[in-house]
Amino acid sequence: MDSYQSIPMSQSLALVDGLVLLAAILLLFVIGFWAGRKEKDTGDFFLGGRQVPTIVACLSFVATEISAMTILGVPARAYAEDWRYFQFFLGYSLAKVCVAFLFLPAFFRHNCTSIYEFLRHRFGPASQYAGSAFFFLTRLLASGVRLYVACLGVSVILGWPLEWAILAFTVVSIAFIAFGGIKAVVWNGAYQALVFYLTAAVVIGYLVWSLWGDLASGWTQAAHAGRLAVLDFRLNLDDSLTFWGSTSNAFLIGLAIFGADQELVQRLLTVRTRKASQKAIVSTILAVLPLTVMYLAIGTLLWLFYAHHPQLPLPDKADKILSHFTLQVLPAGIKGLVLATVVLASIDSPLASLSSSFVSDIYRPLLRPRQSERHYLAVSRGGVVAFGLALGLIAWASRSVQAALWFGSEVMSITGGSILGVFLLGLLTGRRANRANVIAMIAGSLVVLTLSLLGKEGLFIPGQKILNLGWTWLMAIGTTITFVLAWVLAPFVDRE
Repeated sequence: MDSYQSIPMSQSLALVDGLVLLAAILLLFVIGFWAGRKEKDTGDFFLGGRQVPTIVACLSFVATEISAMTILGVPARAYAEDWRYFQFFLGYSLAKVCVAFLFLPAFFRHNCTSIYEFLRHRFGPASQYAGSAFFFLTRLLASGVRLYVACLGVSVILGWPLEWAILAFTVVSIAFIAFGGIKAVVWNGAYQALVFYLTAAVVIGYLVWSLWGDLASGWTQAAHAGRLAVLDFRLNLDDSLTFWGSTSNAFLIGLAIFGADQELVQRLLTVRTRKASQKAIVSTILAVLPLTVMYLAIGTLLWLFYAHHPQLPLPDKADKILSHFTLQVLPAGIKGLVLATVVLASIDSPLASLSSSFVSDIYRPLLRPRQSERHYLAVSRGGVVAFGLALGLIAWASRSVQAALWFGSEVMSITGGSILGVFLLGLLTGRRANRANVIAMIAGSLVVLTLSLLGKEGLFIPGQKILNLGWTWLMAIGTTITFVLAWVLAPFVDRE
């Protein structure tokens, strides 16, 4: 296509788009009802009775790892920058292998419902309570940003106020997870992952068709402009996207979210055996690779598309580019498919894992021990409602965020390193610690938060940073401080 006039423009959704979205959401509830119809206790609600097939657990893990943050954020980064996000995929993949053979055997050995029960077995109750509390903080903040990104995309496509989109997502998430528990989450995750593949293929197909005559020359132009750069081996602590900073950060964040974060590990605990769980997480490496490449390609193709049609309007933020393109350019039917994908990716929320950690790590052992399973199941469903409302509020508070993909990872780094440091101390050493872990986690998070704030341009000095440190180094710093400090303090703080 060579002219602006040849691009059909539409700023509204057709009937077929609404039908596609409605069908996608109805299928979500059908699957949730089918999966959660026989739940009797918290073992069913949180672990699915350990009866989930391996391939379903694998696809559900992929859906949670990808999320709306990836679907909207990765194309936005490739559109605005390049392909250096792929360096994170490399670090994540290495982390998955480590989780499979270091973390999962310990969780299955102790028959954990919540992975923070491992900290109780290994160290003591204080470590379990602190680990669970830090998980609440980390997951709520990071997932709130993820929810904001999804709601921003939907609000652009539907023309809704952001607040209405957040409210709609919150209500739908609470409704199907409170009823179906982890089985509803896992089976719907598998369904969502398949939709992610389909949508990426369809959008790429449309963009390739639109650029067909200029695709080869345009791709060469993108390469010459540095838009296809993948690996950056420069030694530059100030740049967050070098190979060293990105891969090390992704490796440590991967250990934290794949091995020390209840949201993702919970899916791996729903299968029957340790070997099946290990197979599920390793398989996700091959499952996520094509999705990562496809959504990066969408970003570059969008850059080419708008470079060839400079008269087309652009959004005010790069994070809106796919949503903007969907509303303005994509034909009816495909609009509905993209919208449904964003909706599905957003509904796969951490509510089940937050509730399971609260009940297993705090409520049951600390607040109301020796209650009936019926009581704990009711509290679990109430926890889904409470955490759902909290997520909605955090998403609303995130509305001024720029470059949300990086911001969400930075938020994860602030407290995630402290959780990971304690898990690594328990898995890699024989050190006996408990109260020392709590002190080390708090200190590590405060140091990382301080470094993050000092690295913000204009926060303290107009137009300047006090510290030139890329955010991708924060996770390594927090993990190291927590691990070393807990090791050093344990003989003094936890003496018998």
